[in-house]
Amino acid sequence: MAADPAKYAGSHEAKHWANPYLVVRPEAVGLLTAVKPNEEQILKPEQVLNALAQLPASAWPYGRVVAILFEEKPESSEADKIAIRRNRGIVEGDLRGAAVEIYWISRTQ
Repeated sequence: MAADPAKYAGSHEAKHWANPYLVVRPEAVGLLTAVKPNEEQILKPEQVLNALAQLPASAWPYGRVVAILFEEKPESSEADKIAIRRNRGIVEGDLRGAAVEIYWISRTQ
């Protein structure tokens, strides 16, 4: 089912997001879903698409869209910043190739 922006337009916080939610980190990508609330699955960036494909239809009330949070902290090392950008690029490319929309959430501190 195609993404329906009318269903998620006001969801600016993770606690209000009902579709799959990804957290991009330097070492991995965390996957949170309503299927297993409060349980984060830790994945390699190249495993994300397959993990999303395994979710039931009930995990996608907004259609084919995922929220992605990425944090770039000023005190992070240059290597961590590069790793986050690399992981973000891999995940973004895979999702776009599979026609999954992305709802970006950026948190810079």
